[in-house]
Amino acid sequence: MAKIISLINQKGGVGKTTSAINLVTYLANAGKFVLLVDLDPQGNASSGIGINTRDLNNSLYQVMISGEHPQNVIVRKNNFGYDVIPSSRDLAGAGVEIVHLDNREFRLYEVLRQIRTNYDYIVIDSPPSLGLLTINGLVASDEIIIPVQAEYYALEGLSQLLETVNLVKENLQPELKVMGALLTMYDRRNRLARQVVKEVRDHFPGHVFESVIPRAVRLAEAPSFGKSILHFDAFSKGARAYKNLAKEVLKMEVDNKKFTV
Repeated sequence: MAKIISLINQKGGVGKTTSAINLVTYLANAGKFVLLVDLDPQGNASSGIGINTRDLNNSLYQVMISGEHPQNVIVRKNNFGYDVIPSSRDLAGAGVEIVHLDNREFRLYEVLRQIRTNYDYIVIDSPPSLGLLTINGLVASDEIIIPVQAEYYALEGLSQLLETVNLVKENLQPELKVMGALLTMYDRRNRLARQVVKEVRDHFPGHVFESVIPRAVRLAEAPSFGKSILHFDAFSKGARAYKNLAKEVLKMEVDNKKFTV
């Protein structure tokens, strides 16, 4: 049974999609069966690994709205070692269409339940909002990762996000947990960035990943070539950071199993 993880932050430009792409890549590289779900209508996670969303006949939209079986829309990225349910522009209207459907908050949950046993991990790249699509991602998930940009407004909006998470937990998904905050776009030469890291660790003791994602040109360049950082520049500092993040996620799984035995 797959562990389902959402990367979520209502702020845009915090490295959420980059983190989703590279986390699934390194989990797959570690020998895990992984599915990436692009829940963002912008489709950046899909295009960032070389999928032309304009050429797709079916996407996550058809699965969530029209009842298409998810197996029929999965794109297999054999060169990367994982599967993808891509997004498309049609998904932009799904937030409105879902409002009138039964069990509207559970549409993605029902989709992933059909294929959950095929994978070890399912990673959801959520939209930069707290709308109905994001709520669907939260309800479908076991845990969430919150990318936090190491800049001045890092903590702004986090309280609202955590309130939404708690509401989902109380009313829709009681098992939902916060796996941790992930610090991104970190420049160790910047005094403010170092201060932000300290503040985030102080605010969320024990719930911040040790791995810190640097601000790096190679990370920014990789999606324009349709590649993860592993396949673009495996020896860069960004690659090392995401490799360490995947190791932390895998270690949490092992530690949880030890705890529950």
